[in-house]
Amino acid sequence: MKKFAFMFACIMASVMCFVGCGDGGNKIRVSEVTHSIFYAPLYVAINEGFFNDEGLEIELNNVNGSDKVMTSVLANQADIGLAGPETAIYAARQGANTPKVFAQLTSCDGSFLLSRNEETEFELTDLRGKEILAGRQGGMPAMTLQYALHLAGLEADIDYTLNLDISFANMVGAFEGGLGDYCTMFEPTASAYQATGNGYIVASIGELGGNVPYTGFLATEKFLSENSEKAEKFLKAVFKGYQFLYTASMNDIIDALLPSFPDTSREDIEKSVISYKAINAWATTPVLNTTDYNHLQNIVRFAGELEGSVDFDKVVDNTIALKIEKELNLK
Repeated sequence: MKKFAFMFACIMASVMCFVGCGDGGNKIRVSEVTHSIFYAPLYVAINEGFFNDEGLEIELNNVNGSDKVMTSVLANQADIGLAGPETAIYAARQGANTPKVFAQLTSCDGSFLLSRNEETEFELTDLRGKEILAGRQGGMPAMTLQYALHLAGLEADIDYTLNLDISFANMVGAFEGGLGDYCTMFEPTASAYQATGNGYIVASIGELGGNVPYTGFLATEKFLSENSEKAEKFLKAVFKGYQFLYTASMNDIIDALLPSFPDTSREDIEKSVISYKAINAWATTPVLNTTDYNHLQNIVRFAGELEGSVDFDKVVDNTIALKIEKELNLK
């Protein structure tokens, strides 16, 4: 929470310098927390022309971090942010003019646990005495893993070591360099790393952690009120991308994702899609529900990053999501 307190202290001093929301017209500026096949519906919508069909132009920027997504949205450097709803929860706890999460995209953690060794019968108890590279403190991959291991009877600093000192962007390099016994990675990085023979996927953090609105789209109330039609078209295109992932052939899906992952092999893209489908990673509906939202808060509280709770309505606005759910017959 300290880093978020500092972030908002810096932002709020400058955010009033910005007026309006976006540059008008049909462009929507989107900041994503990271670039991963975990967000496949968004990329499919871009590459298959679903945004063009809605008369929208998407400017996508990977800012590498949920705090940076929040900064870009609050400072009007982005119209829509793609990040974990916990970021909006942190903002609400700081008393900021909290952007609203107006849709969910993923419904569980999208990271996978990799071991240095091939473990055909991996059990969570195998983590006893081991060091796990899990990302930054306060990040959802680390918090979800810690919560899942707690449910399995394992506690950090007692049964295992959770290394939170390596930035997300540097984790794979640190693991490859010999640090840690296990490491969490998103797709397609996990499959590509396994293909090198230097690591092996042994567990899905999403399966271990249960259903949570893991990643969603957020925007300021001002943007949503002044650009509601654009936001509706945006969300409609994204969930047409979701429907494409479950109706198109695998070859067509790979073709639709390859422009966004030009350095990833077709084989690794296919493995990534299969992995995410297997854990139902992509939300079947953009509508967030209170049960999953409360589970998210339980995970964040257990990690010591949240005191008390934040009301659902203070963070979430399902107005647009409900419209798109009905229009596309999503469930």
